[in-house]
Amino acid sequence: MTRNDEVLARARDWLGTPYRHQASCKGAGTDCLGLLRGIWREIHGDEPRVVPAYTADWGEPTGQEVLLQAAQAILQPVVQGQEVPGDILLFRMRPGAVAKHLGILAETGSVPAFIHAYSGHGVVISPLSGPWQRKIAAIFRFP
Repeated sequence: MTRNDEVLARARDWLGTPYRHQASCKGAGTDCLGLLRGIWREIHGDEPRVVPAYTADWGEPTGQEVLLQAAQAILQPVVQGQEVPGDILLFRMRPGAVAKHLGILAETGSVPAFIHAYSGHGVVISPLSGPWQRKIAAIFRFP
């Protein structure tokens, strides 16, 4: 089993976890960052950084790319077009906005999909439709 296979299998285990801002507890509650943090702990043990409290708007008021910079420091970059299931997708929810949503690529090909913790829905598999694909700001892989 490759690392990406392991990431994807663990992400699937989180499906159905309710959405809870700043949480990271499989079955009890998580947000999109909490999903990645939980998978990291399952694979690597301790998290690489202490995550400070954060608001739902992340770095929007200041324009700081907090999530992107953290991902660049901890994860391995992937060239867009070379992503495979298990890779981490970082999204900008609006053009010009800071990147502040995360998901894990679940399927490629004719019906791409990703797993993410989505407000009001919990951890779900969503189609990686054209509108979502256009929001991808960067792609990463667990080390």
